[in-house]
Amino acid sequence: MIEIDQITKIYDGARAVDAVSMTVETGTITVIVGTSGSGKTTLLRMINRLVEPSSGDVRINGEATAEMSKTALRRRIGYAIQGHGLFPHYTVARNIGVVPQLLGWPAAKIAARVDELLDLFSMAPEQFRTRYPAELSGGQAQRVGVARALASRPDLLLMDEPFGALDPIIRARAQEDLRRIQRKLGSTIVLVTHDMQEAIQLGDRVAVMDAGRLVQHATPAQIITEPATEFVAEMVGGIERPLRLLSLIPACEIAQDGQIEGTPLPAQTSLRDVLAQCLASGRDAVPVLREDGTQGQVTLAAIRARAQSRA
Repeated sequence: MIEIDQITKIYDGARAVDAVSMTVETGTITVIVGTSGSGKTTLLRMINRLVEPSSGDVRINGEATAEMSKTALRRRIGYAIQGHGLFPHYTVARNIGVVPQLLGWPAAKIAARVDELLDLFSMAPEQFRTRYPAELSGGQAQRVGVARALASRPDLLLMDEPFGALDPIIRARAQEDLRRIQRKLGSTIVLVTHDMQEAIQLGDRVAVMDAGRLVQHATPAQIITEPATEFVAEMVGGIERPLRLLSLIPACEIAQDGQIEGTPLPAQTSLRDVLAQCLASGRDAVPVLREDGTQGQVTLAAIRARAQSRA
């Protein structure tokens, strides 16, 4: 889908992005993570030419972006930012329909797409399509911002710290929404964050930036267990490392036989969340669903054993 080839950006003699090369596969989420000033946002913005590269190439489906008009390029790429960036004087429906309208879609097609996306984000169209941004919660506004970015069925969705302004509970729900919708639509997403846990939870691949350079591009499990540099190891965090590993493992993988009281957790609940449930309830085991829909249980002892085996 996206080939980034030796892309570089120089400001006043300093390399904000230094000869970065990477490939983003179709239908995956790639998360670019790094500290402030690492070059991650500049790298993202060079994909849709909000920032022009000093050298290097970006190709989408084999076509060099430098050879496309900026307008045509950006209409193929969805873009969602922190704080959603909705037009305050537009209704939800009009905000979502902005790009399809620019592309000349018929009104009926735009209306159908608006309702389809609102349904996808669990926002009843009859309740939300006529509301204005000021009438939405932070989480609802962020959903509308992402829906707007997806409205024209773009080849690619770029997201720059999309959940940074949300409180932790709403942020976790927004992350779950994004992953669910990406799996359903098969979208290709490149997302920037400074939060390593967000990168590990969302990414099929994680690209770690440091001082303008790409220091590691790998799966979340490889980032945790095989950090390429001391900087990556610090980003992962020594004390938090076992918990990050648990966040990659679904409960169904270690579910055992046994019927215990309580509402079972979904099969794909991470072991990190199962551990939190055990600690919050003071129990040694919680009920979970297996992939075949039958009920089992996950014990603290089993979680501990899996964490030690992956350490």
